[in-house]
Amino acid sequence: MKNHEVSVESFGFLPEGKEVFQYRLKNKNGLELTVINYGGIIKNLFLPDRDGEFADIVLGYDNLESYLGDSPFFGALIGRFGNRIANGRFVLDGQEYELALNDKPGGIPCHLHGGNQGFDKVYWDIEPVDRDDAVGLKLSYLSRDGEEGYPGNLQVTVFYYLTDDNVLRVEYYAETDKATPVNLTQHSYFNLKGSGKGDILEHELSINAAKYTPVNEGLIPTGELESVEGTPFDFRSPKTIGRDINIENQQLGYGNGFDHNYVLDGKAGELRQVAQAYEPESGRILDLWTTEPGMQFYSGNSIGEHTGKNGDRYGKHSGFCLETQHYPDSPNQDRFPSTILRPGDKYESITEFRFKVK
Repeated sequence: MKNHEVSVESFGFLPEGKEVFQYRLKNKNGLELTVINYGGIIKNLFLPDRDGEFADIVLGYDNLESYLGDSPFFGALIGRFGNRIANGRFVLDGQEYELALNDKPGGIPCHLHGGNQGFDKVYWDIEPVDRDDAVGLKLSYLSRDGEEGYPGNLQVTVFYYLTDDNVLRVEYYAETDKATPVNLTQHSYFNLKGSGKGDILEHELSINAAKYTPVNEGLIPTGELESVEGTPFDFRSPKTIGRDINIENQQLGYGNGFDHNYVLDGKAGELRQVAQAYEPESGRILDLWTTEPGMQFYSGNSIGEHTGKNGDRYGKHSGFCLETQHYPDSPNQDRFPSTILRPGDKYESITEFRFKVK
């Protein structure tokens, strides 16, 4: 028997006058998910701890104005291309495309997360969907030919499902009328103690990856796939995020901490477990499953000072991201799995955030 709740209320107005709504979903166990039209942003996710006490475990804001300001992609859908593209350029079928240079790590300009107005800053059409085992939302957006410099009209559909097994399932679909790079992801910052409840350095993390993609000082992959063996990037056995984060290491220096893509074990295209995060104080566990070949682990190194929900102060390491993806700069890296979507083909990707306690 279904026992799902969906409520909708206004969340403010965009500068051009369009009204933004927030959709609050609740599953039969009382888990609660809030999503807004702007950026497809996951604003709240309430989970119980081992004592049944609920807390909001994602970073974000209480008002639209803060999201319109200097948000570091809190909770947003990311596209047309998640992560970085070197020099904001790529060549596709003999034609060079130029994209916005909206990031400058190490003083080296690059294209980040879809540009100046990526999918994190657009208005998504949202409609509730209900299944026997889940309550959800269908999000739709048409990214027009030439938007942010990308070729092709790209029709994107994303489903957020909150299942009665306490899983947040994200399904991504896209089709295009011209060949174009596509790399979609979700940019929630998690703190399993609760949003605003300190840093995430004592969270225990494991990542099922024997290799990662090292970067240059501009955080662009060198093209190599390097073993994590003997490096701070080895999370094959659980360890705290903070254990090795301050080790003298060139790669950690480039990212000011962990901000790297992992080459996930298992077969891309198959849904498999790739990571687990555990917070000992609350007992909350996040198991990450995906069909993607890669995952960016970001330890919140450059969050900066923000006033978040309930007036809580966010700063460095206030949250961590596990962004399932294809590898950064793939359009310029022939050795990486292709991110090119062509007319007649369908982009499909699934990621599940599975929650439990111990």
